[in-house]
Amino acid sequence: MTLDIAVNQAAAPNREKPTMPDAQTVTSVKHWTDRLFSFRVTRPASLRFRSGEFVMIGLPGDNGKPILRAYSIASPNWDDELEFYSIKVPDGPLTSKLQHIKEGDQIILRPKPVGTLVLDALLPGKRLWFLATGTGLAPFASLMRDPESYERFDQIVMMHTCRTADELNYGRELVENLRQDPLLTELYGESFSDRLLYYPTTTRETTEHMGRITDNMTSGKVFEDLGLPKLNPEDDRAMICGSLAFNVDVKEVLEGFGLREGANSEPKEFVVEKAFVGDGI
Repeated sequence: MTLDIAVNQAAAPNREKPTMPDAQTVTSVKHWTDRLFSFRVTRPASLRFRSGEFVMIGLPGDNGKPILRAYSIASPNWDDELEFYSIKVPDGPLTSKLQHIKEGDQIILRPKPVGTLVLDALLPGKRLWFLATGTGLAPFASLMRDPESYERFDQIVMMHTCRTADELNYGRELVENLRQDPLLTELYGESFSDRLLYYPTTTRETTEHMGRITDNMTSGKVFEDLGLPKLNPEDDRAMICGSLAFNVDVKEVLEGFGLREGANSEPKEFVVEKAFVGDGI
């Protein structure tokens, strides 16, 4: 496999002299389940991005040509490194190779960030909802760690749905650490943890909260459980990231509450990430 030749069989990782165009070096890898993993890489000195944006990353294919996919940056814009959160697809053109990367290996990273899940695409509001399934959590992992999110909104609500409880571990650990983050607590006081609400649900394994995001919103269950009023266009803003079907369904629910879809050029009450890559990556 070209991956093994170009990456794994290198005599030694060289962080200063990349061996591939747009190469960055893997600094750490963590496997959360047999289907999910996260990894961190060096950050190009020239890369500037807004939390919530994505870049193209990849590896050389068997024919030597790069296999690239859009990946949301999970780390905030102030981080010295870049973090990504990925699914593992055994026959996926990219992830069948990417899931085997190790510290010191290299990946291709095109430093041209874009995306719709940015704070500038939303009108000012009181409460910001992050709505995600699976690895759609990644851009919100970036935004939850960005102090600007808390400057613009009084409250952040992270709704994340997966099939089983272990698939929620990446997001759960991130939120728990954020609630105890000394910098955010210093900036916003001891009550900061009350400003970041977390509502994880499962669809296949029995847990405290179950059901799809759409069902929990339309039934009003999430609002009752969190002690919040139902969505309204005056106070609430939202961002959506998941499969194409999920995005369409949640968009319809938000519009039912009176929210309108916005964009960088025309901010409104919610935005959808149209570049999310599904199970075929």
